Amino acid sequence: MAGVREQLRSDLRDAMRAKDVPRRSTIRMLEAAIKNAEIEKRGAELPESDVLAILQRQVKQRRESIEQFEKGGRDDLAEIERVEIAIIEQYLPRQLSREEVTERARAVIDQVGASGPGDRGKVMGMLMKELRGEADGSLVNAVVGQLLAEAAGSD
Repeated sequence: MAGVREQLRSDLRDAMRAKDVPRRSTIRMLEAAIKNAEIEKRGAELPESDVLAILQRQVKQRRESIEQFEKGGRDDLAEIERVEIAIIEQYLPRQLSREEVTERARAVIDQVGASGPGDRGKVMGMLMKELRGEADGSLVNAVVGQLLAEAAGSD
């Protein structure tokens, strides 16, 4: 399977030929974000995991923008951000559902012997390494908080 960078380049050419402006501009923006990260690393080509992390940050930024645009009554701009998210997500691995995150979190909680909210750091550190690229951090944090609160309440 081709890497994300190669897929972006190929899709950019296709978008230009098809005159698909939203896809073209979104892919160009992703390419620029990746290039800036490479410049920060003194020109070294980024591993696939770093490229995926950049794409995830781009999605997160757009979600935050949507929230702000909706508060400001700018549904037109929020819709543009939604279109960009849909394009970016095509290059990311499938995201886990809340149920799948809960299942994985329970396993880690059992593994580290966590018994309450004070153990959140141990659980989050291990779980985020395991779920990197597969789940949004805020979702994982919410699930872990809920499970640890339940564990503390059942003691």
